[in-house]
Amino acid sequence: GVGVPEDPACGSMNAGVGQWLTSTGAAPSSYRVSQGARLGRAASIEVTVDTDGTVWVSGAAVVCVRGTITL
Repeated sequence: GVGVPEDPACGSMNAGVGQWLTSTGAAPSSYRVSQGARLGRAASIEVTVDTDGTVWVSGAAVVCVRGTITL
C-alpha cells in the first residue's frame, strides 16, 4: 500500500508452520512450498526438519539492504 513490494515468500512463517505441520504428522519431514505467483513473483521454499526437530528453510534470496547495527 505504500509502494513497497510484498515479500513473495516468507521464510520465518514457513519455519513455524513447518515445525507445526511435521510435528503433527500433517506433512513429511521435507517438502516444498510455492508462494507469490499471484503477485507475479513466484517463489519456492524447501522446508526440512531434522530428527532432532531443527527446522531448515532454504531457497533463492536477493539481498536488498546491507548495513551494520551497533547496540
